[in-house]
Amino acid sequence: MKAIVQTALGGPENLRLVDWPDPVPGHGQVLVRLRAASLNYRDTLILKGGYGSRQLKENFVPLSDGAGEVVALGPGAARFKIGDRVTVAFFQHWLSGAPNEEVLDSDTGRNANGVLCELCTFDEAGLVRTPDYLTDVEAASLPCAALTAWSALITEGHISPADTVLVQGTGGVSLFALQFAKMTGAGVVATSSSDAKLERVRAMGADHLINYVTEPEWGKAALAWTQGGGVDHVVEVGGAGTMKQSIRAVRPGGMITLIGVLAGARSDFLLPLVGSRNVRVQGIAVGTRESLEAMLRAMARHAMKPVVDSVFPMADARAAYDHLAAGRHFGKVCLSI
Repeated sequence: MKAIVQTALGGPENLRLVDWPDPVPGHGQVLVRLRAASLNYRDTLILKGGYGSRQLKENFVPLSDGAGEVVALGPGAARFKIGDRVTVAFFQHWLSGAPNEEVLDSDTGRNANGVLCELCTFDEAGLVRTPDYLTDVEAASLPCAALTAWSALITEGHISPADTVLVQGTGGVSLFALQFAKMTGAGVVATSSSDAKLERVRAMGADHLINYVTEPEWGKAALAWTQGGGVDHVVEVGGAGTMKQSIRAVRPGGMITLIGVLAGARSDFLLPLVGSRNVRVQGIAVGTRESLEAMLRAMARHAMKPVVDSVFPMADARAAYDHLAAGRHFGKVCLSI
């Protein structure tokens, strides 16, 4: 089989296309022929040795998010049959319930080899069935970004049609959050540095648009749009560079789900505003397989399709990484395998 491997810490220049022996599934495992994968921002950090990744293993296969079909069953595997289309769960061992260190260490593409290869073995519990209406590329865009947005707004946020959600930018998590918010009937405030991208999110249902370049105090702008009440929920993907504005935008008793660090990892936290206004700040670590299955059922019921920005051949993995890093994408950057 062919695989993309990382040969040294650094950037996409250290990715190589190699030939490897076909893997064989062990007890309780299935062999999946992967057809598609997708990139997340964390993958660019892992290339550099960040995101909690350990010392680089020789010829490490990147990426956590993939989809394909089952082509062989190991002894004792009974959850799937040959030919079933499947999507890889982000955490292979976090099936349900509260997290612990063991399940949070079971993500692929960080400490264990990922999915940017033609064939890969998985514990059968670490896979879900792909809905028939989704292509493999669309399914591969979901395990990390979509489930993170679902966990933020549905599992933890419990949003309702009366709520207003603020989403930052037009990356994968933010667009999925916009889609899930509209699915529930909630209002959406969207921010971006691009008027053209803001028009695209308007077409997706966003109710109020803020260009954070022309409105650097966008938290106050969101507050003004809500007539001083504040938004109910902020999907915080920026981190240090945006947290101050998020705290200003959220209502007393509202919720900020802390997801990403696109604008930095260290922040001067406005503790008095959080405490005195009873704001809840909730970290989101993607989610469980149970939540992934619930999300897929909801998506199928509403025929919700992910927003795919572009699809690169596996051999052009470096170009896909560069495209994501450039920040010009709208939605998910994916690869065909």
